Amino acid sequence: MYIIRINLLFSLEEVKNVSEIKRKKGESFESFMRRVKRRWQQSGKLLQAKKIQFYIPEKSKNLRHKQTVEYIQKVSKTKYLRKIGRLPEEEITKYKKY
Repeated sequence: MYIIRINLLFSLEEVKNVSEIKRKKGESFESFMRRVKRRWQQSGKLLQAKKIQFYIPEKSKNLRHKQTVEYIQKVSKTKYLRKIGRLPEEEITKYKKY
């Protein structure tokens, strides 16, 4: 007897969703998998797992501020080095946005 158990850990709710489906006696593996996939699709677990698979949480205000300050410092240092002539030509285009 085959038992398929899928654990989907959703980082958003920190809830474990478990799907446990047993194979019927005399049922082929292909029809069993077809039944399992259909049940997952109807329950919405597959759709929810695909939605949050590549979820990127929003950065905190402090982190965004810190990254902005670091970027401004890097740009000002680049401008200064360019002004005094210490920045080689290939590095000048490295920090350009356009």
